[in-house]
Amino acid sequence: MCLAVPGRVCERHEEAGLRLATVDFGGVRKRVCVETLPDVAVGAWVLVHAGIALQEIDAAAAAESLRALAAGTDGAP
Repeated sequence: MCLAVPGRVCERHEEAGLRLATVDFGGVRKRVCVETLPDVAVGAWVLVHAGIALQEIDAAAAAESLRALAAGTDGAP
């Protein structure tokens, strides 16, 4: 089973010809590959698995996913 985590795109950049983004996961920022979402904009919510953005989602879906993740961990990080 895979777990994709929602995060918000903070900035876009390119490195060695690879499309990347800095994505914020509740205050933790990570570099993520966005080759699969070449038109994703800063401020967009994305689902990320293993450092790859899989899908763009809306804010409501992101909030729902974050609530479900928090409930599954009793709110612990």
